[in-house]
Order: sequence, then structure tokens, then C-alpha cells
Amino acid sequence: MKKTVHRADTRGHANHGWLNTFHTFSFANYYDPSRMNFGVLRVLNDDEVAPGMGFGTHPHQNMEIISIPLEGDLEHKDSMGNVAVIRSGDIQAMSAGTGVSHSEKNRNSDKAVKFLQIWILPNKANVTPRYDQITLETDALKDRFHQIISPNPEDEGIWIHQDAWFHMGEFQAGSTPTYEVKMKGNGLYVFVLEGSCEAGGESLHRRDGIGIWDTESVTFKMTEASRLLLMEVPMAN
Repeated sequence: MKKTVHRADTRGHANHGWLNTFHTFSFANYYDPSRMNFGVLRVLNDDEVAPGMGFGTHPHQNMEIISIPLEGDLEHKDSMGNVAVIRSGDIQAMSAGTGVSHSEKNRNSDKAVKFLQIWILPNKANVTPRYDQITLETDALKDRFHQIISPNPEDEGIWIHQDAWFHMGEFQAGSTPTYEVKMKGNGLYVFVLEGSCEAGGESLHRRDGIGIWDTESVTFKMTEASRLLLMEVPMAN
């Protein structure tokens, strides 16, 4: 087993007034050559957008973009004609492919919106752009790793153009779940949304991340009630 640990307080940070953001990997003005990616996981941004503010229309190409709202209402508009609002409990994915423009705005006038912005390098270039959004069932995450992203259109969650599987789970203190890696050679990046746990021989706390590879499974021990995001991705990029 190999691992790399990214503590919450070592992430890149920028506060633009309208946007308070933390970068696990190099992004915008934050550059660390040792933290460019974890396999095909290229961006993991922890964003907080001020009331009524947002990202103006901007383009993307050949990237799988996943948004996971944590608090508040985030409005999405894109050049494919999609207009949607995502909230906590929703998962959004967009394949930029040959090119797409979009905007993301905080729909709330009285509170910030918080969400994770994740970019995955695709395994296929110049695909037709597409958008998808799901709402998780109530209690879907309780005491298990619930799949939210996969490479297969027929599987649970949203599919993307990459051999990647994302899961989220909420566990009580003392729980010891195990995650089995689905594809040989893939690595697992764990991001602690809330709480604390032990994994890969490390004690992890809120917004800490750990990348683990060269293993077939990872067992966790929840040291308090915790909410985790697991991202299994190919290590070759």
C-alpha cells in the first residue's frame, strides 16, 4: 500500500470576497508541483460562494466536471440549454467534451452556497457534451458507501467518461466499513467531509484527504460520526 496525505490546512486558499475557496491540487494562482493531481483526479475545490454571486459564463473542454453541493442552492446554466438548481443531496456531472460553456450562481440572497468542484480527466477526448443530475434518496448514505459516479450508464448514480467510481457514506462512531477497489491499478482518494476516521494508518479529520494505491481494499475506523467522499480513479493520466 502506498499513500499521500493532504491535511486540510495545507491546501491552497484564495478569498476573492465573492468566493472563498480551498484547493487540494494546484489550481488558478495556487501552484505546487508535488500536488498537481491524484491519477486522473485533477481538481478538488472546496468552494463557498457569497449570496447572489457566482461564476460567470466560461468554457471547458475535454473534462468530466462533477459538482457536489453541501449547503444552499446553486443555479446552473449551460450552452446545451440546461437550467437547473442543485442542493445538498444532489449530484451534478457534466462532460465538457468538444466544448461547453456554463455558469454557476448562488441562488440565495441571504446565505452562502457551499459545494465541491471536482475535475476528472476523461478516457475519451472530444465526446459530445452532456449534462446529468440526480437527487439521492433520503438516508441513501446511512451506514454504507453509496455509489454516485461510475463509468457505466446502467449502474447506480451518474456515468462519466472514465473508469472511476465515486461513493459517499455517513457512519456512526465505531463503524469499520471496508471499500473494495473495483478496478486493478486504480487508486482511492478519500476526502473527509465531516467528522474523523482512521484509514491507511492515518488519523484523518474534517477536510483532510488521503490518496491510497497499490491495494485491493481500504478499511476505515470512524473515530466519530463521519461523512466521507471516496473517489476511485485510474492512476495513469
